[in-house]
Amino acid sequence: MDASRAAGVEGRHTTDRARPPEGAPDASADHRPAGPADTGSADAPDPDRAATAGAVGPSGSVEAAPAGTAGTAGTAGTAGAAGPADDAEATTDASGASAAPHLRRLLDLLAGDAPAEALGAVTGQARAAGVGGADLAETERAVATALRVRSSLRAHRRRELELAALFDTAGDLAASRDLDEVLKAIVRRARMLLGTDTAYLTLPDEDAGDTYMRVTDGSVSPVFQNLRLELGEGLGGLVAQTTRPYATPDYRTDDRFRHTRNINAGVFEEGLVAILGVPLLLGSVHGGDRKVIGVLFAADRTPRAFSPDEVALLSSLAAHAAIAIDTARALHDTRAALAELAEVNALVRAHAAAVQRAEEAHDRLTDLVLRGGGVRDVAAAVAGLLDGALTVHDPGGRPLAAVRHDGGPFAADSMDAGWLVSAAEESRAAARAVARSGRWICAVLAGQELLAIMVLHRRDPLEDADRRMFERAGVVTGLLMLLRRTVAETENRVRGELVTDLLTDAGRNPALLAERGRRLGVDLDRPHLVLVADTAADARDRLSSAVVRHLFGSPGGSASAEHAGAFVLLVSAEGAQAPDQAARAAAVQLGHLTGAPVTVAAAGPASGPSAIADAHAEAVRCLRALHVLGRHGDGASAGQLGFLGVVLGDAKDVGGFVSGTLGPLLEYDARRGTELVRTLAAYFAAGGSLTRAKTALHVHVNTVVQRLDRIEALLGADWNHPDRALELQLALRLQQLHL
Repeated sequence: MDASRAAGVEGRHTTDRARPPEGAPDASADHRPAGPADTGSADAPDPDRAATAGAVGPSGSVEAAPAGTAGTAGTAGTAGAAGPADDAEATTDASGASAAPHLRRLLDLLAGDAPAEALGAVTGQARAAGVGGADLAETERAVATALRVRSSLRAHRRRELELAALFDTAGDLAASRDLDEVLKAIVRRARMLLGTDTAYLTLPDEDAGDTYMRVTDGSVSPVFQNLRLELGEGLGGLVAQTTRPYATPDYRTDDRFRHTRNINAGVFEEGLVAILGVPLLLGSVHGGDRKVIGVLFAADRTPRAFSPDEVALLSSLAAHAAIAIDTARALHDTRAALAELAEVNALVRAHAAAVQRAEEAHDRLTDLVLRGGGVRDVAAAVAGLLDGALTVHDPGGRPLAAVRHDGGPFAADSMDAGWLVSAAEESRAAARAVARSGRWICAVLAGQELLAIMVLHRRDPLEDADRRMFERAGVVTGLLMLLRRTVAETENRVRGELVTDLLTDAGRNPALLAERGRRLGVDLDRPHLVLVADTAADARDRLSSAVVRHLFGSPGGSASAEHAGAFVLLVSAEGAQAPDQAARAAAVQLGHLTGAPVTVAAAGPASGPSAIADAHAEAVRCLRALHVLGRHGDGASAGQLGFLGVVLGDAKDVGGFVSGTLGPLLEYDARRGTELVRTLAAYFAAGGSLTRAKTALHVHVNTVVQRLDRIEALLGADWNHPDRALELQLALRLQQLHL
């Protein structure tokens, strides 16, 4: 073998043998270690051949004979002496020099891992030294054997290096726990082990139904780095479908796989020519059920035939990579599952804490109700639990309770009643608390009946648990209000008997009526408004229930009864609205609760059984006047209608109108013996002239002025206004006629 051929063995195993078929052939067949059949007799000189050019010295080397001595060498003795022929080693032939030194040099070069060129040069050196014939042929065979041995040794060393690198790679992959780091390490080691320009890895996208470029090393093209491949396309598609390695020395001219414009654009922009792809497989080799989880590639930008060893090496790396990827994914999934479990556990703990908090809140609210707590007590507890001010309103929007989170009072009058009722309807329709304008509104219901409206004044959003707690507080409030309504209905039935007796015969025993009232919590000696309400016959039963519900939110000391075909409501006048306003508000709310128009008339305030009875008569007269005027479903007071109540109402109640209009003057005259009523009549009769009035009364003009000042103090500053003056004149005339 010449030196140039020996040098060819030094490179990568790209020999002149035919390229193997697709797949990964057995690489070990190309690197068999030299055996006895390969070395033959060239491994050592023939011990039976005699040396002719020198003698063996003490060190075993061949030494040249001194001049003039015999040309043969003996086994022992002085220089130049001839020994027996059968005791000497034959190292030369009859016509040439000894080959032994060259053979020993060949062994030294082989042991020293000399280049192939140095080994090949031994044959020329032996020829130049005069070795010829059979010895020269033997030397040539020895050189050829040495070159094969050298090539085999280098192949083994290279395989050891590759295995060491593969083991290092396996160790690195096993040590890595991050999937991205694992993938980058795989591609980087593939490029390093095969010495290619680039390496890359594609993975399947199960959601998109294609494969994509996951990691690259040595790539310079963004198009290539972002390449996506449909299943079965390109060299990678062929590898994935057949689960076998494929290599192409020139991608552009290889038609064994399907080219697409998309893939070609990326490959050509990257400048790749030679490409080797191997599958990443999971599953048993013998089980037959192996899954391709990706394809690992190594590629050069120049033509190149990948050797079976390189195919086997990349396949081995792919096997380790598949396991590492599967392990990293499993670890990632495990970590994700643990994180999800921790999150779920936290949610469960939070839910359990919320449930426990809700149970404690429910127990606290229930305990409040059982201990006789009122709506304000419940509101204060809920406000503290939810860290916000809380107000409770009746169905018409009027506040029943208002408290801050610290238990202090809270101003609840700033909210528009219409807005509040609209929000309550939204809560009723949604069957849950709703947020509006930085407030949370919850309708307090009994079935579909709106009992009250709870408002939590808090801009921060409510967690689901807190929202449910707020809604549960609404349920507790509803139960409390139903309980209190039941009690109120029972009390009202007893109080209704008092009202009936009061209206039937107030003058029979006023003191006894007052005492009964005090025992029932109704102080008749304190000022009260008297409201009389009626509706259509088919809605009377609903109005009866509505009256009780209307009084439920009223201040203490209220009572009601059905009397003379109408419903009478006795309401404390302390802190209440004016009679006309109270009548209109009652008409609206009672109409809403009844679902039909309700007409309401009001009179008072009045104190004492007799005065309350007179106020009732006045309210009845006002109610009749409203019906005559066609104001059904409206509300008004007797004072608001004035003399029209007498003109349009029951003429039998002239005394009630007179006492209601002139009552303060009549009482003053009766107590003091004065003539205020006579003075007022004379003043009106004189057309408002003080001079004519004092003449008719036979008093000084200053006396008339003083009496008129007293009248103004008793009747009010508007006594001389046209409307009021007309009522007073009518009352004076009726008094004269009635008397």
